[in-house]
Amino acid sequence: MKSHSRLFYLLVMVALMALLVACGGTNEPPANAPAEETNTTDVAEEPAEEMAEEPAEEPAEEETVGDPGAEVTLRYANWNLGTEEENNLQRRMVQAYIDANPHVSVEFVDMSAEGGWEAVLTSYAAKGELPDVFMANNVPLYVQNGWLADLTEYVQDDPAWANVPEALVDTVTYGGRVLGLPAAQFVMGYFVNQDLYEEANLDAPAYGFTVEEFEDAVTSLHNPSQGVLGLDEYEFMIGWYPNTQDPNLKWFSYDGEKMNYNSAPFKEGIAFAGEMKQYTWQGQTEEQLANFQSTGPWELFLNEEVGMRWDGSWAVPGIVSGANFNWDFVGIPGGNQAMVADVIVVSATAANPEEAFAFARWMTYSPEAYVTEVEIAREMGTAPKMPVSVDDESLTIYKEFVDVPGIHAALDNLDNSLVESLAKVIPGYINARWEGKPGINIGDQMDVNMAYMFANANEGMYKFEDYSAQLETFANQILSDATTQMNQ
Repeated sequence: MKSHSRLFYLLVMVALMALLVACGGTNEPPANAPAEETNTTDVAEEPAEEMAEEPAEEPAEEETVGDPGAEVTLRYANWNLGTEEENNLQRRMVQAYIDANPHVSVEFVDMSAEGGWEAVLTSYAAKGELPDVFMANNVPLYVQNGWLADLTEYVQDDPAWANVPEALVDTVTYGGRVLGLPAAQFVMGYFVNQDLYEEANLDAPAYGFTVEEFEDAVTSLHNPSQGVLGLDEYEFMIGWYPNTQDPNLKWFSYDGEKMNYNSAPFKEGIAFAGEMKQYTWQGQTEEQLANFQSTGPWELFLNEEVGMRWDGSWAVPGIVSGANFNWDFVGIPGGNQAMVADVIVVSATAANPEEAFAFARWMTYSPEAYVTEVEIAREMGTAPKMPVSVDDESLTIYKEFVDVPGIHAALDNLDNSLVESLAKVIPGYINARWEGKPGINIGDQMDVNMAYMFANANEGMYKFEDYSAQLETFANQILSDATTQMNQ
């Protein structure tokens, strides 16, 4: 990317704001959601949206599949709706659907009770009052409880569904049945400060770079005495590295059925992350950190003190508004990117399943809805999220708002994405990755969990290879048991 004028940054800043709103007003998970790999410490808060008049153009009408003469009330739960006063983009999308389908009314379900998203849903389910359509934070739990409608017959002949990236379709398919709809997608990977590399007479990495080029880019730029690091943090390498050595291994060594913690690529990834730690914030001494303006790794990128930073596309508005340098998104080595997905589901107890699906389709992958979202976003002075049903038309529209080469490359390669948000869709993953306790004591730490083992794999407390087989066996038994239990 060549130099941009300040005017360019200001124009693009406005256009990119909606990358933050794929959860409609926030990218924060519900209170009880497990921590994912992503470090969201510095995710920019969504700017307050200006109140706008009704869109200048009428929203594209969505063909309804129910009886347009029958009055229907759909109960809807989501954490992205903001307040009535804010009237954010997601609320406006709901209203656009109602306007196009006047026989439908939508009731927002109160999810504010204590206990978190799953606890509140469980309470509604116990009373036979599950929302008809709701955002999913733990799809396997809902499948196991029998809460979800089978949407296969609705999507199988839908041309728009055929354009949903395979990586997203797989996240909502269980035993050949489609039990949810992808509601949003974010790409994750490394963002690069191109100016720092140019000033050091080095070639900045670009989308498609190799592991070797990644290592060279980090080590050659690194100069802590001058307040410059090659990389912000090292832990995320464990997630993507196995795939660069074996394409059958996806995020954190998951291959679609099991974890591969004892595989050579995963153990190499642990070791590689350990070697690269010295070039990151966590690898610096107190004396070295005194050379930096930043007080933590989340500040390094905008302070121009690091060559590459790991983040998601939701951070782009903050980067555009705060970066006074040329930058790009370069994904992960091997010419790929990780992906975070949101999912919306339809309740098995919905009184009007066809109407519920039609509304859920509108709020997720509908091309007609995407056109409407674009018009509403323009009126609000913001931008739409990435399209979920991806075709030439939707990409052309999106690129009118987002002109970032590396993100364009990622959009052209979505089917190969490594889905990072596995906790939402894989039975047992939460315990196999974080919460499960394999019966291991490390020093004076008794009965540690899986998260502890991975977080400390390069801290000198133990040798990962001494426990890798045990961790793999333990994790895969969890996944197997969870799948069996879900299918009963």
